Amino acid sequence: MNDALVQRFRAARRNRELAVLEGFHALKHALRFGAEVEEVVAVQPQELERLASGLAPDLGGTLVARAEEVDAETLARMVPHAPRTGVVAIARRPPIDLAAILAETRPAPVVLLEDPRTMGNMGACVRVAAAAGVAAVLTTGSNDPWRPEALRGAAGLHFALPVVRLETLPAGDRPLVAVDPGGEAVGLAGLQPRSILAFGTERYGLSEELLERADMRLAIPMREGVSSLNLATAVAAVLYGMPKTTDAAAGDSA
Repeated sequence: MNDALVQRFRAARRNRELAVLEGFHALKHALRFGAEVEEVVAVQPQELERLASGLAPDLGGTLVARAEEVDAETLARMVPHAPRTGVVAIARRPPIDLAAILAETRPAPVVLLEDPRTMGNMGACVRVAAAAGVAAVLTTGSNDPWRPEALRGAAGLHFALPVVRLETLPAGDRPLVAVDPGGEAVGLAGLQPRSILAFGTERYGLSEELLERADMRLAIPMREGVSSLNLATAVAAVLYGMPKTTDAAAGDSA
């Protein structure tokens, strides 16, 4: 029985239609934002009940009711790094219509991460984007933004907004703003709220191809001698420096 359970979770990590949620906060946010959760296991269901009562009372008893109890050894076989809270789950990834996202008229920006390399950092970008109420997070490159490491870094907030990998950014009516050290150190107040905000890797920055496509290049002012910001920090600085045109998603610090 446990061997079959272990294999299901290992297979889910490779399945592009599923998402593996590691830890209580990832599961909490997934359920809060309407995820279709297929399976939940917990080392101590009673501890899961305590966490839910204190940190997610809005979910009622739904967490414990669906949790299957496993021992710590089985959990350690299911995931590479067993979460401290002793709970993991499998959810189905939501369908995403990229054309509809880009055409949306709501005055909220889109975050574009060009070829992000570190999954935890990618997840942190999703987390801050969800908190700031952006329209979507798009990524390019070979890394799947729904990998469990990214979901862990985002605390499950991939379900709070569209998160999708694409080959290239299609043309559209949203202004493309390249966040680049060589850009203009202008104020953020003038940015159009529906802009696509493009961020590159900490080491290499944005590609020349994307820089040439950009309608505007924006630099984040930094102290002389400081060469770059952490990717998630840069995303947060720009999003929270923009004029507030949307209500940020209601969140918590749990």
